[in-house]
Amino acid sequence: MHVTLVHVHVKPEHVDAFVAASEANHRGSVAEPGNRRFDILQDPNDPTQFILYEAYASAEDAAAHKDTAHYKAWRDTVAEMMAEPRRGVPYNGLFPKA
Repeated sequence: MHVTLVHVHVKPEHVDAFVAASEANHRGSVAEPGNRRFDILQDPNDPTQFILYEAYASAEDAAAHKDTAHYKAWRDTVAEMMAEPRRGVPYNGLFPKA
């Protein structure tokens, strides 16, 4: 399983709009054939900090995600909302087995 933790820092005035845009991306992402999980996490102590937990059956499935309309719409919509560039950290998912 291919997992990416995407760290996102949002400008305070854009938190609600970021959440709304991310929900639409989440809904599209979980419908992708290779998707195993697509969680949006918000730091309870700093609501401007998010982690997107993206798990795909393979690296190819994760790469295909970036070619979807819902991802491209999210990317373009949230670009100006970010306080700094988002940072994706890849991991190999061991359990559960894909």
